Amino acid sequence: MKKVCPSKIGVWLVLILITATVPVFYAAFSKQEYGGLPVLIIVTIFVIHLIATTRYTIGGTMLRVQSGFIINKKIGITSISNVVETYNPISSPAASLDRLQIYYNDGTVIISPKDKALFISHLHAVNPDIVFVPRNKKG
Repeated sequence: MKKVCPSKIGVWLVLILITATVPVFYAAFSKQEYGGLPVLIIVTIFVIHLIATTRYTIGGTMLRVQSGFIINKKIGITSISNVVETYNPISSPAASLDRLQIYYNDGTVIISPKDKALFISHLHAVNPDIVFVPRNKKG
């Protein structure tokens, strides 16, 4: 049975999207200059599509990381060694800064499942040898 974990969507990402698009739309309509609107609309729809379709699916012994039609990565869960909590802002298929960095035989990927504990328990059900490293809590 497949388990689909949607990406957590960070408030910061929504604020950036609004801050980047609303003033441009406002300027275009207030000045009645519509030439660049088709490009802005297409880019905005594309970004919203990427955010809305970012998900992580566990099926059998495979983890599938998807973000729109751009990212479709399959990772063998038995090849995962560590899962580390991180706030690393590097570009990745994650719509939040509350992230997990997954280390596996062929590399690493950073994701942001909405329910991290449930996601990790699904991984552990397939590979109990995965080491989970929580983020250091300061203070």
